[in-house]
Order: sequence, then structure tokens, then C-alpha cells
Amino acid sequence: MIFYLRVLRHKIVEQMTNSGINAGVFPIVLIFMLFLLPSCSRFLMQADERNTPTNCFNLMWETVDKHYAFFDLKKIDWQKAKQRYAARIDDKISQDSLYKVLETMLNELHDGHVNLTTPTQRSHNWRWKQDFPDNYNFNFVARKYLGNDFQITGPFFHQWLSDSIGYVHYGSFSAPTSDSDLNYILSRFSGARGLVFDVRDNGGGAMNNVLKIMNRFTQKKVPVGYSFMKNGTAHNQFTKGTTFYAAPTPKAASYLKPVMLLINRGCYSATTFFAGFMSALPNVTLIGDQTGGGGGIPISSDLPNGWQYRFSATYTLLPDSTNIESGVTPKIKVTTNAKDEIEGKDKLIEKAIEIIKKTDSGR
Repeated sequence: MIFYLRVLRHKIVEQMTNSGINAGVFPIVLIFMLFLLPSCSRFLMQADERNTPTNCFNLMWETVDKHYAFFDLKKIDWQKAKQRYAARIDDKISQDSLYKVLETMLNELHDGHVNLTTPTQRSHNWRWKQDFPDNYNFNFVARKYLGNDFQITGPFFHQWLSDSIGYVHYGSFSAPTSDSDLNYILSRFSGARGLVFDVRDNGGGAMNNVLKIMNRFTQKKVPVGYSFMKNGTAHNQFTKGTTFYAAPTPKAASYLKPVMLLINRGCYSATTFFAGFMSALPNVTLIGDQTGGGGGIPISSDLPNGWQYRFSATYTLLPDSTNIESGVTPKIKVTTNAKDEIEGKDKLIEKAIEIIKKTDSGR
């Protein structure tokens, strides 16, 4: 099998240039391609196209074996998995039975970025969120803190809180984010004592939005993370690290006062990147619960029967060498629940307000 690009390179370079990234670095070209497209393009070409259950099984296992990024981190014995599931495969089994075997084997990776897709089914693993408290009720936050006179700018909901503190809610990194949106919001809150930026339950999206927003909260170029792409057959073979930077956006509004970033287990994929990268900025404090993870960028491939599957082919480290695949830990852990709502409080927002007021009083 071989790697090949299925989108025009100049489109990728244009997106990267707009984000302030060196477009000449090939691994980053691949990384950005996978994040910027609406969905991951088919990225691996299978060498053996015989459409039999046995061949479909072997091709998927071998492709994942060569390109999945987290075998060592998660201590997964993929060879043993093959032995277990191969015993359930022969060329006489039905397509439904084949799907069940492949789905179950892929779930051994414990990865929310791993899916097997047919014309009628799509496998999923949501335990990164479902096994933990929500720490978030959007309807309650909307009633209590946004009120009826909040503003909507592009994908952002924003409002003044008490004590001259700004609040911004961003629900999905898939939602297009423009420079004019950010200029307006940050200009509106330029006099705020601090900003509460709420990305709870944001399941991810486009990496260019991560960088575009993050760059508004720094006054100098700062390394915020390092990505490594699988590039060899051994489970520990990766490219040299490629650096992500936060860098000021020229001639654009910025915000350098305290920023409280609210996170929970519903923060996945691009939102985990955002939380991790933002944690490297000195004016940003993470509050809430560990994010859901998803620190690998997925690639996808086809099986001879037309099914598609995807899995993570990179890993990312923060400047302190933390691997973000399992999530980013907040600086201040806070939980909230229905009892708090009865008392009229979202404890994460209240803690953010408390810290901003203390920080502002100390200046």
C-alpha cells in the first residue's frame, strides 16, 4: 500500500499560510490536510483488492498495524488481537458477521477516532465521554449566564457577566470562524477584567479554527505542541517532531488579560488540541475536568468490499512532554451537578469569575 494525496496541494498550502505555519514541512501538510477537509479523505491505497472476508480482515489488520500511533502508549497487543479474531473469519461468513468481527477488533484500540463505515452502519467508541460526569448543562448556562440579551457573532455566543467579566461560548470547531468575528468579540471585551471561554462539550472540528482562535491570546510566538506521524512498520517508528506555535495575528484584536478556559470530558479531538495548546500560554488557566482526548489525527482507507475505516496515525506532545491522546488535565479541577443548578450556580463559571477577580485585584 502507498500514501497518496487526494486534494490539491495548493489548497493545503493556502490554508497553512493563512494560519502562520511553514507550508514546506511535509508532515504538517499531511496533518493540516486531514484536519481542514470536511472529513478525512481516503488516504491509504490497498495493494491487494481481492474482495473476500479473509482478505478484508488481513488488509485492515495490516494497515492498522503499520500506521496506528498508540499501540505502545495504550499497551495494546495487536498481534494477539489478530489471533483472536482471525479464528472467527473465513470466506463463507456473511457481510454482517464480517462487520461485527472488524468492529469488535477495532474497538480494542479504545479510540474515539476509530470507525468502520458501511452504507448502513458506522462503528463508534464514545467511552471517552460516556463513562464520566458531564459537568455541563448548556440550557442551564444559557438561562443563568447568557440570559435573553446575549449576542451571537458567527458561531460564538457571548455576554457580559457580573463584575465586568466577559463570557464566550464556542460549541464546535467545525463551525467556521472568521477574523472579523474574533475582532468584534475581543474588541467588545477589551475592557473586561478577564474572559471566560467555554468549550465544554465541543467535540472538535477543524484545526485551522484552533490556531486562529488561539493566536488571539498571545503577544509573542510560543511553541505549544509537537506532532509526530507514523512512518515505519515498527510500532515506535515516527517522524521527527514538528512544532505547533501560537503567534500573534498581525493587525488584529487580541486579548492578553486572564482567560479561564472551561473544559470537560465532552471536549474531544481538535478541542483537546486547543485546550493543550492554550495551556502553554501564561494568561490562560484551564478549569473543569480532563478533556476526552483524541490527540491523534486520523487517516482513513477503503476495504475491497467498499467499506471505509479510519484510525489515528499521529500523536501530539505538549511542551512538558504530555501526550494528549487521553486528554488534557485542567490546572483547577472543578465539577458541577444538578444540585448546584438548583442553587443557581455553574461551579466552573463561578470558579472562573472568582479567579479573575482575585487576579485583577492583585495587579
